[in-house]
Amino acid sequence: MGRTDHASAGLAQWQRTLLPAALLEEPGDRRTPRDWGVDALLYVLSIGVGLVTLGVTRSQHSTAGLIVDIGFGLVAFGALWFRRRHPVGVAVLVLTLSCVSALAAASALVVAFNAALRVAPRTLAAISALAFAAAAVFPVFYGHDGGYDVSGLVIGELLTVIAIGWGLFARAQRDLVRSLHERAHRLEAERRLHEEQARDAERRRIAREMHDVLAHRISLLSLHAGALEFRPDAPPEEIAEAAGVVRGAAHAALQELRDVIGVLRDEDGVLEGERATEPPQPTLARIPALVDESRAAGARVTLSIDAPGADTMPAALGRTAYRIVQEGLTNARKHAPAAVVDVAITGGDDELLVTVVSRRPLGVTAGRTTFDLPAGGGTGLIGLTERVALAGGHLHHGPDADGDFVLRATLPWPA
Repeated sequence: MGRTDHASAGLAQWQRTLLPAALLEEPGDRRTPRDWGVDALLYVLSIGVGLVTLGVTRSQHSTAGLIVDIGFGLVAFGALWFRRRHPVGVAVLVLTLSCVSALAAASALVVAFNAALRVAPRTLAAISALAFAAAAVFPVFYGHDGGYDVSGLVIGELLTVIAIGWGLFARAQRDLVRSLHERAHRLEAERRLHEEQARDAERRRIAREMHDVLAHRISLLSLHAGALEFRPDAPPEEIAEAAGVVRGAAHAALQELRDVIGVLRDEDGVLEGERATEPPQPTLARIPALVDESRAAGARVTLSIDAPGADTMPAALGRTAYRIVQEGLTNARKHAPAAVVDVAITGGDDELLVTVVSRRPLGVTAGRTTFDLPAGGGTGLIGLTERVALAGGHLHHGPDADGDFVLRATLPWPA
């Protein structure tokens, strides 16, 4: 984004009409209504003051000198139009002409003001010296009775000081406005960056939620579909029951997927009030229902919860514990469907210990574990490790000495 956008972004049209093009950094010679008004006012003042000065010095002019004075004055008036693009050249030309032209005297003050407003400090010092010199030379040609006009010198030098000082003040004011505009732009850019970072972080969180939720649902669905595949001769009642469970699990997975996609939708495409209320997140109290779902799918799961004060547990901590148990049950169904899963949740000593142990099936020796993840697997455990780390805890997973797969998380839970 260029400096034009820095200065003019967010300004209403009526505000733009009150600002100069230099402040808005308009391209080329484009002028704002304010610039046209300033140009008209400066031309009126320059012509008016120039004519008054020419009238006062009329007696010191010969006919040829009057013609030259008027010609130089008209050249100075025309040069004022280009003062914005060529402040140095116009200043040198007009100030030089003002040494001998009374009609160009007011134009000299205008270009001195313009130079103070636009040129670099070193160049401004040279132009200021030329302006003071022109004000000192002018009384030589238009002194009373052929002498040097000291009062004209004082007035000319004073007006030059006022013009240059006023230009420096206007320049400082414009620089302040530019700095405020740039600061506002930086703050806006930082705000947008923070919003983008927050949005990305939320979407990563939702991606983890998607894995946790959908992996659990789809593993249940796969388990029941596998039962139908291996038992085609089962009684119609059992087939109907299994088909109902599959349909329910598919419907729940579809609904949860729709909720996640709704959150991930670009906010620019969401109308005001269109977004539905986010469903309540699972907590520690939902873990028994989670275990019952696995049991209904045929898994052998035991559950033990010993966490006094669980009713006052922070929602984020309970949600993390729920996701740990969910991931453990999902992995057991996917990688060791015949295992017995023991879920234990214990609270105390300012920490919450969540353990999910998938015990190896009977007939499998300790050296032949069935809990090794296939190639490309384990992404759920990676996300779970990050989730536990964000909660300030530690996660351990892997086979123990007996060949059982242990998923254990220690979470801080201040008393």
